[in-house]
Amino acid sequence: MVPPAQLLRLPPNRVWRTYLGGRELDRLSGAPVPLDAHFPEDWIASTTRALNPPDATRHAAAKFADGLSPVCVGSDPMLRNFADVLAAAPENYLGAAHLARFGPTTQVLVKLLDPSIRLHFQVHPTAAFAQRYLDAPSGKTEAYHILAIRDDLPHAPYLYLGFQRPPTRAALRRMIETQDLPALEACFDKIPVNVGDTFIVPGGVPHALGPGLLLAEIMEPSDLVVRFEFERGGYTLPESARFMNRGLEFCLDIFDLSPWPGQRIFAEALCSPRRARALGPDSFQDTLIGPERTPCFRIRKSHVRGPIQRHETEGFIGIVTAGSGILTAGATMLPLRPFDKFFVPAVLGPWQLHPSPTLELLECLPPKA
Repeated sequence: MVPPAQLLRLPPNRVWRTYLGGRELDRLSGAPVPLDAHFPEDWIASTTRALNPPDATRHAAAKFADGLSPVCVGSDPMLRNFADVLAAAPENYLGAAHLARFGPTTQVLVKLLDPSIRLHFQVHPTAAFAQRYLDAPSGKTEAYHILAIRDDLPHAPYLYLGFQRPPTRAALRRMIETQDLPALEACFDKIPVNVGDTFIVPGGVPHALGPGLLLAEIMEPSDLVVRFEFERGGYTLPESARFMNRGLEFCLDIFDLSPWPGQRIFAEALCSPRRARALGPDSFQDTLIGPERTPCFRIRKSHVRGPIQRHETEGFIGIVTAGSGILTAGATMLPLRPFDKFFVPAVLGPWQLHPSPTLELLECLPPKA
């Protein structure tokens, strides 16, 4: 007998990365001494494995393989593997149309990122490149929604997105081979960011997040990355973590070497909210990223100003970005506070949100089936 779908609670799922951070994630989880270390990410409702180097240290709280998410089903406190829960009732959790197109996977990867240092200069393949040359179903177009900025950041928050002054292929090869970091950094301008901003970074576009940003990262479900800066935060990348075991010349084909001036970033990367629908007398939902921006995933944001009832037909990942309240689904009552995470199944039936007094909810969805 197929078990019914239930609301899934998502506890922390910290994953080792090559850069430093995680202090604010520690604070959110109630750690007595929040620290920046090599666990700066929380992977949410993930069925994607992290591609970490052999010397990566496993986090003490990790229950499953790196990247795979634990979940609590309904009111049951027992931790289960999210992939196993989906496999037991895929149509109930994901919907029949999604299952027919994508199979028993969410087809989206969501994370909380909390870097204390600038990330490595990096680039990800497009889906077309990954499918043709890497035997992978997905590339790694991704998006950032800025949730908070550290109070002790000594400078204005920023990210790097696209080459504003792109080098030639030969010059880029030389910069990477010699690790000429001043020359690489000179290809970029610092793009200022604010809480509430949403940026999309298409596959192929070189980029790096600046320090001190707490953000939700929504992306294609893969961990494919070319890191063309080899040392950050005292850690030197092994060869396997640089060029996906394919070599630099192969990876140079991934780079978008077209210019990304400020007006292009404003037009193509910065995603302004667009009113999508009313949820109640004073409540509404905005679209942040829809199919017109990318075929890879969707992002919306709900602003709840009073009790509402919803009945969705698609599964989605929810992150509370502000406020608090209670989500009720059948016999399950889930208290919500900032940065809590949960998964709403496609076949859940009616559910209710009671804000106290308001609540904002980031909702992350796969491509439309």
